[in-house]
Amino acid sequence: MTTPKKPKIATITTGAELKQWYWLKSDLIAEAKRRGLKTSGAKFDILNRIAHFLDTGEAEAQIPKPRIKRSKFDWHCETLTPETLLTNSYKNTQNVRRFFKSQLGEGFKFNIEFMAWLKSNEGRTLADACTEYRAMKQREADPNFQSKIAPHNQFNQYTRDFLADNPNLGIDDVRRVWALKIALRSANGRHVYAPSDLKLN
Repeated sequence: MTTPKKPKIATITTGAELKQWYWLKSDLIAEAKRRGLKTSGAKFDILNRIAHFLDTGEAEAQIPKPRIKRSKFDWHCETLTPETLLTNSYKNTQNVRRFFKSQLGEGFKFNIEFMAWLKSNEGRTLADACTEYRAMKQREADPNFQSKIAPHNQFNQYTRDFLADNPNLGIDDVRRVWALKIALRSANGRHVYAPSDLKLN
């Protein structure tokens, strides 16, 4: 299979075409800046913003966000107990770390999954958080456990799937095939491992 030449982002004229190619976030930020668009947000937010502009000639409508009252609970210095409620001002502070170590042992460490849980469970208690942490550690103890990979981390997911299917190959092989893969069009700009990828050249 011959890899087609990927167009320069500045030459693309429709949102549909833009979304058929893989772009680094830095590519999208540079193109958004060149077109006078906002550059904030996650990678796919910027992609959708540029696509919208290409199709309509307009920047995204600025929809005012509703004002949310911010909790004044100070996670740096407040006394924490198992009954303490998670607030929308939650932060991973040394104060919080000391509390979790007192409840879960000196081996406690923050990890991405647990930090995401804390941020998205306003109103739950720190006792609930401890229960969830123990459940996470139990899942991790399973020999077949695999951590979740965020949808935007395409390369990480591709690497896992590639190596699982080709245990005799290594990360250098992954990078070589990945570079060929992302030069191809895809229906939605996402690139998922397929055994036929080994035939790319």
